[in-house]
Amino acid sequence: MLTPIKIGISSCLLGNLVRYDGGHSHDRFLTQTLGLFTRYVPVCPEVECGMPTPRDSLRLVGDPEDPRLVTRKTGEDHTQQMHQWIQKKLPALEKENLCGFIFKSKSPSSGLYRIKVYGDDNKVKNNGVGLFARAFTRHFPRIPVEEAGRLNDPKLREHFIENIFSFQRWRNFLEDHPTLGKLVAFHTENKLLILSHSQDIYRQMGKLVARGKQMPPSDLFDAYEILLLKALDLKTTGKKNINVLQHAMGFFKTDLTGDEKQELLSSFSQYRDGYVPLIVPLTLIKHYVLKYDQPWLKSQTWLNPHPFELKLRNYF
Repeated sequence: MLTPIKIGISSCLLGNLVRYDGGHSHDRFLTQTLGLFTRYVPVCPEVECGMPTPRDSLRLVGDPEDPRLVTRKTGEDHTQQMHQWIQKKLPALEKENLCGFIFKSKSPSSGLYRIKVYGDDNKVKNNGVGLFARAFTRHFPRIPVEEAGRLNDPKLREHFIENIFSFQRWRNFLEDHPTLGKLVAFHTENKLLILSHSQDIYRQMGKLVARGKQMPPSDLFDAYEILLLKALDLKTTGKKNINVLQHAMGFFKTDLTGDEKQELLSSFSQYRDGYVPLIVPLTLIKHYVLKYDQPWLKSQTWLNPHPFELKLRNYF
């Protein structure tokens, strides 16, 4: 397995007493499960920019695209204070080489989606973004991000975690004296993983790699990274996974006995119809990969894109 992934995280999610009321928002999945495979870099924008704990709660006011950060009771404006801290914090985070960030939901400083913004006309809009979250995603547009609350959705959880592990593998590639030959190997090993997100983008990536000798290496790797992250940003579906399972089956279909082939196809149908999770046909594929010693499939990250202990493919 890969070394622990460095992930930024809202400090309160780790159980730190930094919330406005002096409490926390401890998330046991993040600390006790995902935390076994990560190294967290905690961040609390409000405390780190100089606000006390406990403190008056904050809210966003004004234009959703450029809101002010003010206290609810007194209306004290902390916008400039937060922006000054952000300007110093982002360069510091560059040095951390993060592979992802998990933000606290509903936070006026760290929320990613549907944060309430109180207009000057007293109308409330649910289309705001926390000041720090907005600045972070603009500064690090390629780093995978998600809100802790959304990670309770099994599909969103798998999508995000697959992305951070994939991003780590790509970072490791870039740090290990990358060459065109190594890029070909990386592209080959991740074929099924990329196909599970987008066949079209996989073809674009193949064409890019094929003309790699015609490009400066730095331009080639940057263009490949853009396409890789674009593909991973698209969510997998049952239909996409069935296509990949059938593709994998093709590598040993002449080896399978009649009963084995029928069992495998039956598991595909049960998965497609929603009776079993992806882990069922995938486990059979892994079994036959080992039984019939299929080296190409053994190298595919799609078979094990993240730690088995996270049980990310067990949902329906």
